[in-house]
Amino acid sequence: MRNAEDVLNVIQDRGRRGLPLDDVYRQLYSPDLYLRAYGRIYSNEGAMTRGVTTETVDGMSLEKIQSIIEEVRYERFRWTPARRTYIPKSNGKVRPLGIPTWRDKLLQEVMRSLLEAYYEPQFSDHSHGFRPRRGCHTALTAIGRTWNGTKWFIEGDIKGCFDNIDHEVLLSILREKIRDNRFLRLVENLLKAGYLEDWSYRPTMSGTPQGGIISPILSNIYLDRLDQFVEQTLIPEHTRGRERKENPVYRANRYQMRVCRKKGDWEGARELEKQNRQLPRGLPDDPDYRRLRYARYADDFLLGLIGPKVEAEAIKERLRTLLQDQLKLELSQDKTLITHATTEAARFLGYELVNQHDDTQRSINGAIGLRVPAHVVESRSALYLRNGKPIHRPELTRDDDYSIVQLYQAEYRGYVQYYQLAVNVCWLGKLRWAMEGSLLKTLALKHKMSVAKIVRKYQTTVPTDHGPRKCYEVRVIREGKEPLVARFGGILLRRKRVAVLQDQSTQRFAPGSNELLKRVLANECELCGSRIKVQVHHIRKLSDLNAKGRKEKPLWVQTMVTRKRKTLVLCQDCHKAVHAGQPTRQAGMEQVTGEPDDAKVSRPVRRGADGKVP
Repeated sequence: MRNAEDVLNVIQDRGRRGLPLDDVYRQLYSPDLYLRAYGRIYSNEGAMTRGVTTETVDGMSLEKIQSIIEEVRYERFRWTPARRTYIPKSNGKVRPLGIPTWRDKLLQEVMRSLLEAYYEPQFSDHSHGFRPRRGCHTALTAIGRTWNGTKWFIEGDIKGCFDNIDHEVLLSILREKIRDNRFLRLVENLLKAGYLEDWSYRPTMSGTPQGGIISPILSNIYLDRLDQFVEQTLIPEHTRGRERKENPVYRANRYQMRVCRKKGDWEGARELEKQNRQLPRGLPDDPDYRRLRYARYADDFLLGLIGPKVEAEAIKERLRTLLQDQLKLELSQDKTLITHATTEAARFLGYELVNQHDDTQRSINGAIGLRVPAHVVESRSALYLRNGKPIHRPELTRDDDYSIVQLYQAEYRGYVQYYQLAVNVCWLGKLRWAMEGSLLKTLALKHKMSVAKIVRKYQTTVPTDHGPRKCYEVRVIREGKEPLVARFGGILLRRKRVAVLQDQSTQRFAPGSNELLKRVLANECELCGSRIKVQVHHIRKLSDLNAKGRKEKPLWVQTMVTRKRKTLVLCQDCHKAVHAGQPTRQAGMEQVTGEPDDAKVSRPVRRGADGKVP
């Protein structure tokens, strides 16, 4: 059987050539695809979160993969209803979230990888959400680079998009390219699996399961109809003319300037030049020049029009009609706005977008400016202020200094890195001041010292691309190892035209998933060497191993701490012993099975000269 990469490459090639996809269901029999899926999702925070059953990633084994494949092969696999929970939104409302069981997550990831391999080459370049090597910054970078001269923004938002996706429409879209009824039935059963809320079952009549691994790719397949309509219909209709006609007043002034220079009237020529600096070179309302541009991230989309407002309103109405008639969706009237690009600011992906204009700096006229909204700076700074002054965070005083500084730096770095594309990223200086004061006061409260003493203790300088900068640094000295270093500051508030998120982690990077898969495939317990019913023991984080009141660390804890791993490959007996808090077997120990089940013990086994048990 071919490995996972070969399977995905073949499917991707068919998608690139636009060929229909058949016999995809048989690919779900490949164990290598499940191992690849396991390697991708086992480290997610939700891997240890339970669905409606107690099953999590803990206890993963090759036997479970074979069990899923066997059920899929004979079409006996049944999706389990998701556990419904709610998470708060920024506007005070809540968003429903469905948590699937671990078996469902694993199979969804396999299906997602197959669908992504096929559909990714066919998706529009204007779509940036839930796609590899794309995100908010690629969408914003494209807008900042190519939307010059935009006069009207059409801000689009689909009302309850993921909750209102029509199952029949989605399945009909999938049937156009996928010619495998068994795979389509599997998707249909997933969509209609329902959910449990307060242990009461409720069916799902529409929508994709939010929280499901496969939901983002399904939503992109669904909304690709919107992308194709904009690309193939709206953009050609509202794009004409190679360039704007020259402004007649600008042209007349330029001619008079040449006349004045020939006559030696330098003062008159300078006056005309000043007038031209305040005039556009092209005709602003040229009826023969139109441009329409488009970008979408998930259910939020933005269009930029060079043309009159009446055309922008007509475009909005056509989009509303398409979504309502073909996709059974509704535009949000409160969030779908038509904004004048020069006098107002449109909002997209947390940024404000404006058409810049400056009489003194003509080169920026017409360019799209990405800005940090003022309310973002104020609201984020308010988290660290009280009555306009920085305030300590008493809930952090039980942590060590290294963890406190690292936490503040991670929060600050996240804000700066997201808004690095903004022309006014320097506005985050107020946030830095608030966070710095809060950090110093928190450390001062912890050590019962003055802020001035904390500054003298931890302040230092670090080199940057633009010279040394002050920051606060905590070092944890370790014998025989390099010290752990946590810093707050040292991040420049300078605009980057192409922002790349590079977390400046103060700890070592976690090992890649390939290392875990090799250990699983070895099929050997890492404590006793047994090859019987091997499973993987998972924990949420290594700090959970430092349990208070534990006098002596068991062997399995010592092994995980030494290897700095959150996983440990164990046989079934050792895994049960770990969860029961009992001693595990060691290498060279074999289980004595001649006693009753409740009296099984591990004893040293005497071997003969030939190494066999007499």
